[in-house]
Amino acid sequence: MVDYRIDRRSGVATYVQIVQQTKQALRLGLLAPGDRLPTAREVVEATAVNPNTVLKAYRELEREGLVEARRGLGTFVRRSLGAAPADSPLRAELEDWASRARAAGLEREDVAALFTAVLETHYPARASEAAPDAAPAPHPVPSKTPQGDPS
Repeated sequence: MVDYRIDRRSGVATYVQIVQQTKQALRLGLLAPGDRLPTAREVVEATAVNPNTVLKAYRELEREGLVEARRGLGTFVRRSLGAAPADSPLRAELEDWASRARAAGLEREDVAALFTAVLETHYPARASEAAPDAAPAPHPVPSKTPQGDPS
C-alpha cells in the first residue's frame, strides 16, 4: 500500500504529487500489478485533501494505463514501471552516498542539483522524451521599456 505524503509548500499540484508518488512506488516495485491503491476515502483521511483531487490523480493514472478502476472494488495496478526494486544493491549505494553528502554539509537542494547534473550526463533528455508533467524552463521576458526611458 502507498502512503501519500503531500507537501503543500512545494508548488506542485496535489493531484500531481499523488501521481508522481504512485509512479515512484511502481518504479521501485512497492506496487505490483494486481495491487489495490488506497481508496479515495483512505487517502482523504490520511492527507486531508479533497476527494475530487484524489479521483483526478487516479483518472490520470488510468488514462496512462497504469491502473484500472473496478466498480465497487477499487482501483488496481495494471502494470509496473522500471526495474529498480526497493531492495536493489544500487539503492544501498545511493543511500550511502546520500549519507556522505549530508555529512559533508550538503543541503537537500545541493544534493538534488548534483544528482540531476550527473543524471543528465548519463541520461540526456530528448525533446520527445521530456516528462509530460515537467514544467517547461522559464524564458526571460524581453523588456518592453525603450532604452533610455527612465520609467
